[in-house]
Amino acid sequence: MLIQEEKHMIRKEEFEISGAEGKVMFGDYTFNDEASNLRTIIFIHGFKGFKDWGAHNLMANFFAENNYRYLKFNLSHNGVTADKPNDVTDLESFAANTVSKELFDIDQVIDYTSKQFPSTEISLVGHSRGGGLAILEAAKDKRVKKLITWSSIADFSSLWKKEQEEDWLSTGRIYVENARTKEKMPLDSTLLEDLKEHEAAYNILKAAKKVDVPWLILHGDNDVNVDFSVAQELAQKQLKAQIQRVEGANHVYGASHPYTAETLPDHLERVANKTLAFLNANNN
Repeated sequence: MLIQEEKHMIRKEEFEISGAEGKVMFGDYTFNDEASNLRTIIFIHGFKGFKDWGAHNLMANFFAENNYRYLKFNLSHNGVTADKPNDVTDLESFAANTVSKELFDIDQVIDYTSKQFPSTEISLVGHSRGGGLAILEAAKDKRVKKLITWSSIADFSSLWKKEQEEDWLSTGRIYVENARTKEKMPLDSTLLEDLKEHEAAYNILKAAKKVDVPWLILHGDNDVNVDFSVAQELAQKQLKAQIQRVEGANHVYGASHPYTAETLPDHLERVANKTLAFLNANNN
């Protein structure tokens, strides 16, 4: 379904596919309708994020104008619904999310992309927790030809405090704060149980060693959510990866939600240009 047309014949089309536990995933891809042989970027959002957060649509336009197909989607249990696409409101789905469900979702999206565009080359871009997921996926899925991580985590359990885990398992639920809305968002203990069950398979640092495709690690040195040292730790595990510091940048590179400006914030524009240069330099 065509939902948008902009300058330079930039178009956006929406899609729906089945995700974990049969929940519908909503996605879209933005592209230059006049270009051919488009390579595809699949973007994976982070914890408490979603496909239309902040400046994500501007980022999609940037890559479409540079002749890439930019596909983004809502993970099935990220808590965003069709009728409220710009906020996390389905807190029960959010609480029930697990890494296993997210990896299932990503596999579904890559399957969809491969069938919809069978000759396309696929690159994964992941932000924050989405970066960790992208590393796991790139380490195991040969359809992924390039990897770019923005502000990536290196350990899923870094998203909560270790001392919370005992009470979490006994009570079945903890709460994390949405920094923007101050709302307390629930997390069921199934998330922790899933991680413990797949401790080796979901070890991001171990997966980093197995990444054998071109990989760009971008990270702001003013990131108070995920310290720049985490990017260095990832780069130490995979010496072939390129690591680039984004000076002065925070965890979201100057974006916010809602984001009403018509141009990318300076730090995010830098991220876009660094990512584009990396992709173009590594095209076969």
